[in-house]
Amino acid sequence: MNIDGTVLREDGNVTDVPIRDDMIRLGQFLKLASVIETGGEAKLRITAGEVTVNGEVEVRRGRQLHRGDVVVIDGESLRVA
Repeated sequence: MNIDGTVLREDGNVTDVPIRDDMIRLGQFLKLASVIETGGEAKLRITAGEVTVNGEVEVRRGRQLHRGDVVVIDGESLRVA
């Protein structure tokens, strides 16, 4: 369960993370999924090339994500749902 009470549903090796709007920025998504604690940590991890979006390294914290996008960090796959 996420900090805000949303339930994360695992589907195979991918965990669905529900969002409220049609779009969320990458840094916000990582915080929502509880894989990082602060925006500063998100910036460091993303700019270091530790995060992929749909199989490609992403270095922009402000990258817009939409439902169906898959983010991988620390070997954990998270799908925007």
